[in-house]
Amino acid sequence: MWRPPERIRHDAQPGRWPSAAEAARSRLFQPIRVGGQALRQRTWVPAMVPWRATEDGLVTPNVLAWYERFARGRPGALVVEATGIRDVASGPLLRIGDSRFMPGLHALVETVRRSSGGETRLYIQLIDFLNVRRRPDPRKFFARYLRLTAAHRRALDMEGAAEESVRARLAELGDSELDQVLAPRELEALRRGARERITDTAQPHIASLPQVLPALFADAAARAREAGFDGVELHYAHAYTMASFLSATNTRTDGYGGSRAERVRLPLEVHDAVRRRVGADFVVGVRMLADECIEGGSDVGDAEFFALQLAAAGSDFISLSRGGKFDDALAPRIGAAVYPYTGRSGYECMPSYYSDAKGPYGRNLAAASQIRARVRAAGHETPIVAAGGIHNFEQAEALLATGTADIVGVARQALADPDWFLKVRTGEGAAVRLCKYTNYCEALDQRHREVTCELWDREGLDSPGRAGVALSADGKRRLTAPDWPPRPPGAPPGGNIENSG
Repeated sequence: MWRPPERIRHDAQPGRWPSAAEAARSRLFQPIRVGGQALRQRTWVPAMVPWRATEDGLVTPNVLAWYERFARGRPGALVVEATGIRDVASGPLLRIGDSRFMPGLHALVETVRRSSGGETRLYIQLIDFLNVRRRPDPRKFFARYLRLTAAHRRALDMEGAAEESVRARLAELGDSELDQVLAPRELEALRRGARERITDTAQPHIASLPQVLPALFADAAARAREAGFDGVELHYAHAYTMASFLSATNTRTDGYGGSRAERVRLPLEVHDAVRRRVGADFVVGVRMLADECIEGGSDVGDAEFFALQLAAAGSDFISLSRGGKFDDALAPRIGAAVYPYTGRSGYECMPSYYSDAKGPYGRNLAAASQIRARVRAAGHETPIVAAGGIHNFEQAEALLATGTADIVGVARQALADPDWFLKVRTGEGAAVRLCKYTNYCEALDQRHREVTCELWDREGLDSPGRAGVALSADGKRRLTAPDWPPRPPGAPPGGNIENSG
């Protein structure tokens, strides 16, 4: 994981928690319109992937328990993890690309409705991604995967040699020699794992993305509506397909790359296709980057332009993130896939408590403020969701008061304490379990292990009340945060909901 050269420790601060009366008067707990719907408060849990689905992308009891636990805190909105729009193998990530996923997704909606007392709006994040292969064993790479060309033979002076001899010779070369023999993408496949790009237009399935994706996203959104969700969040952020179209690194020459207007063309076409399919009363919003944070990538000026286009197209909200790109990710170990949160751009997305002088708290807020101001100056009232290291009430209230954003996104802090929203709203802020921003959760995500929080994942495991606590695959960690208030022995999970206010 990349770390800034400065090693300054920044500790999360609780600040001053409000009384219940003060919270009721605050901006944070006032309603806001999002499209044709109302949020009861301006609190938002962004999408987080917990690695609890089946390998086939189906909802499991552990998926339901994960979202049930967040729903008990009654945030204004809860966004379900990145959910694949294609019915392709993608590991234990949720999918929505076929009707067989519908029963589980419907159960998820019903679980959140019941556990939040109907207070929380539920959106699902729709994602498309291209193929990323694991870093291969070099022996297998040269023996099986590398496509031999005349260029390889010429570089090795082995034009007439048998293929087996050429492959064996390649396997003997050192790094500096390979740099001279292999093409850049071949070196990448060897050292980082092969990765498709939207600019690989020589491949028909990549060239046809603009013709294929609008209908796939629209079909997925229609399934989301059928399952009972309140809306969808189109994933246009980080390292994935739609963000790659927006990126300044998009050099496609088919009208979908190059200038800002061409790069936003497909995202707008997808948005329009989704809107036509689901209608005006179903929320359609976007998650996008305020800054890619990579060399030659899109910056906040690009983000302003894209946000204006999306707002003009009728997007119901724009949720802003930062970084998280493949371009500067560190090389994975052999047998693992490259992870887009290991480079500098990944750090900008999820900075830790050891940071530079800027610190990890509110690192994306200046860009969010600039983007919101540009959208407002153009006459659009599209709500802007800002997130990034927000953990106390004073932070949240200040960004609303200054016009930095309209809705406050709380991710890692919500993981540390899913009851953050309920505790603050009821004057119990002193009981909040404050995130330490060590990125323990992110390290689990990188290894594709069930995501938990170090502050609660072993709590109560040595007590008599352990019975009934769902555990991780290794049996060492609990899969959901402890109840609040603590439930009496023998009481069913979530038994405190109806009296929680």
